[in-house]
Amino acid sequence: MTETTYSVGRVAALAGVTVRTLHHYDEIGLLHPGGRSHAGHRRYDDGDLDRLQQILFYRELGFPLEEIAPLIDDPGADPTEQLRRRHRLLTERIERLQKMAAAVEHAMEANKLGIQLTPEEKFEVFGEGYSEDYETEAEQRWGDTDAWAQSQQKTAGYTKEDWQRIKEESDAINDRLAAELAAGTPGDAETVLDLAEEHRQHICRHFYECGHELHSCLGEMYVTDERFTATYEAIAPGLARYLRDAIVANAARHTA
Repeated sequence: MTETTYSVGRVAALAGVTVRTLHHYDEIGLLHPGGRSHAGHRRYDDGDLDRLQQILFYRELGFPLEEIAPLIDDPGADPTEQLRRRHRLLTERIERLQKMAAAVEHAMEANKLGIQLTPEEKFEVFGEGYSEDYETEAEQRWGDTDAWAQSQQKTAGYTKEDWQRIKEESDAINDRLAAELAAGTPGDAETVLDLAEEHRQHICRHFYECGHELHSCLGEMYVTDERFTATYEAIAPGLARYLRDAIVANAARHTA
């Protein structure tokens, strides 16, 4: 029976990475394709896909590329113990990211909701979804974070007009994302990744320095916190997850 193999483009689509990333893994010896076509194109088999899955797992946990090969190539490693270790690392990572995402997202929302604005102006700018409880909750829980401090400093002088302009910019990005979703554009398409990067830059420009890892934490928040999920779902069904996936893919594009 002929073994099924996959092109580099197909593997990239399956794994949610770019073709450039797979080429890079091949060049540094981390993931060589199992074969080549008659024309010399890379062909990946099921064993290669299993290895890629392990690579992406450790990348998600923040391991540098040069440390991953020894982890998955150790001939004396116990497979069961490796699974236990991966499960433990993943659980710890999830807990850490959830706390980080909650802190940053609530800090951002709180700061978006009212420096220099009266209660009437807050509702006028941010709509019926605004609640003054956000500000109190955020400051009590996250007032000692760097993101809060940066955002407080940047937003201290914002006027009502500034907030309206910032919200219009954010709405425009969301509307363009919704249009791509409605058109059936894949979440890792170049145009969508560019919008995810624009989303990140919007945060950096108006609130605080938001690196790609931190941006990925925010993306996860959009699908795990029902309040923020509802915000995106009101724009377009499925938009929260679509944006989250685009943010993750964009981060991978910039860190590959």
